[in-house]
Amino acid sequence: MLRRLHIFLIGLLILFLFVLFSYLIHKNIFTQIDFDTTVRVQDNISRRLDKSFSTLSFVGSFEIATFILLVVLAIRKKLKSFFALFLYVILHLIEIFGKTFIDHSPPPEFMIRTEKLVEFPQFTVSTDFSYPSGHSARAIFITLIIGLYIYKSRNISMNLKILLLFIIVLYDASMFLSRVYLGEHWLSDVLGGILLGGAMALLSESVIA
Repeated sequence: MLRRLHIFLIGLLILFLFVLFSYLIHKNIFTQIDFDTTVRVQDNISRRLDKSFSTLSFVGSFEIATFILLVVLAIRKKLKSFFALFLYVILHLIEIFGKTFIDHSPPPEFMIRTEKLVEFPQFTVSTDFSYPSGHSARAIFITLIIGLYIYKSRNISMNLKILLLFIIVLYDASMFLSRVYLGEHWLSDVLGGILLGGAMALLSESVIA
């Protein structure tokens, strides 16, 4: 019970940080940092990775990510695990709110490097603003739920746990980097998405743990 309370309080703290960070974004505090970071990332990573990062972007789309989440929750075999779906929906409602009301323009067209790999109908939020990054929020939301499940599992050896958790961290880092490299989001969008997704994941875990 105490551990659940700790997870819940940490989730609330991160949610508060997200709200505070969103206020700073609205005040355009990070404009120069965002631009400089994107320039440096794009200048120092080979264009040969355009397709790889675009593939990662596709994997992180709403449809694919939602399917992965449903599989993970089904594997957990706990009815209350599906409380995570409720917060997953809330996450996207907050994303839509941010991209509608927080004045934060996306990177300009000349910075975009995303390649369209397949014709696949996707759910997208089309507004004039880019904060927060939905891909980043979904990635950390799902991987935190998976990572905590792996960490607590008694049926997985310690060596395998370390390997799986390393893969999760590598996936997240690559997803976050891809958003900036592809010119889809600024660094601040990604950080906002991480805070939002992390908060929602921990709040859901405090209930389903």
